[in-house]
Amino acid sequence: MSQLIKDTFFEGERPLFATNNLRLENVKFYPGESAIKECNNVEAYKCEFMCKYPFWHNENVLIEECLFTVYSRAAIWYSRDIRMINTRVEAPKMFREIDNLYLENVKLPNAGETMWNCRGMKLRNVEARGGDYIFMNGTDIDIDGFYLQGNYSFQDAKNVVIRNAKLDSKDAFWKTENVTVYDSEITGEYLGWHSKNLKLVNCKISGTQPLCYCTNLIMENCTLAEDCDLCFEYSTLNASVNGPVVSIKNPSTGCIQADSIGEIIIDENCKNPGTCLIETKKETSCV
Repeated sequence: MSQLIKDTFFEGERPLFATNNLRLENVKFYPGESAIKECNNVEAYKCEFMCKYPFWHNENVLIEECLFTVYSRAAIWYSRDIRMINTRVEAPKMFREIDNLYLENVKLPNAGETMWNCRGMKLRNVEARGGDYIFMNGTDIDIDGFYLQGNYSFQDAKNVVIRNAKLDSKDAFWKTENVTVYDSEITGEYLGWHSKNLKLVNCKISGTQPLCYCTNLIMENCTLAEDCDLCFEYSTLNASVNGPVVSIKNPSTGCIQADSIGEIIIDENCKNPGTCLIETKKETSCV
């Protein structure tokens, strides 16, 4: 049975250290450190965190309708089985080295360096702003309903599925492996460089020099904006694009089809000239 603590406050160092089976309601955590460290089976409801590192080395934590202020930086690290619902996180560097993380209706307006080295993440209706380097080295990520403003997202991430997202992110998906994105909008230059097994389905893409140095890139029913120039350099791919492609430069191998194709640049630096089929849809299809 959980111990109920409500309508109070804590401050200073480690006030609830190694206390298990807690239900916290309307509790404020004033400046201090490691308030709920080394705890298991914790529920926090309508609590406010103004302290550093409140949840470290914890297991089985439910956080609902809470506020993490900017002072609660690096709040949840080295933990497992964390659920956060209807919560606002104003602090940066949230979530590091977490196993099994679930977020629903969560806003992160200052999401820099968040969700690093986390394994087994599920996000539903999440908004992150200022999220530079978010999801770095993450694995097994399942996202549906996501807005991101932040550069260098998903760097080195593996086994990711994203649906219904809007990503405003320079250098997104660099050196990722096994990433699939459905029904989403991706804005930002240098998309997906050095990725392996990146699949884009029903996506709108904008930004210069997208999808270069990719291995086994697949695009289905996607569109490329007018600023998507110099696409696919040194990539192996099978791409079907609706509408025009402004310019393609030195693709490696595979097939590219589009409704129309502007400039095709095959110069002396092309590594495998003639091994990538580039034609309009009415002329051929990628099979």
